Amino acid sequence: MGIRQWKKAAAAAVTLGLVMMVAPVIAHHASAPFYDSSKRVEIEGAVTRFVFRNPHAFLYLDVTGDNGDTSEWQIELGAPVGLRRIGWTPDSLPTGMIIKASGQPSRADGSQGLCCVRMTKADGSSVLEGGRVEERTPTR
Repeated sequence: MGIRQWKKAAAAAVTLGLVMMVAPVIAHHASAPFYDSSKRVEIEGAVTRFVFRNPHAFLYLDVTGDNGDTSEWQIELGAPVGLRRIGWTPDSLPTGMIIKASGQPSRADGSQGLCCVRMTKADGSSVLEGGRVEERTPTR
């Protein structure tokens, strides 16, 4: 194999390596396969757990339905590093705190999850001063 063929093979290997590194990163951040952006669900419930770890923080709420039954909902939040930057800590959402949330529902059959949420306390005030999580509204 000549030098020209070695250079082409090396360039192809480097390109393939870069594609393999970048593709999972892009795929990881897509929420569309998991959550339905065409729908919006609103819930209110008591915090049962706040899991503040990578790659995403998760909030769990006990939500009472119209029929009186209580079920656990899971809310996917951002990365803890981003939440910390706006003042959140693992203690920001204590067990028992009542939260209102609206967001995109999970696509998985039988699951009760939300993503891309707007959250407030039961009275409508910010969950954390300066750290309110809300959906982005398009600018005109």
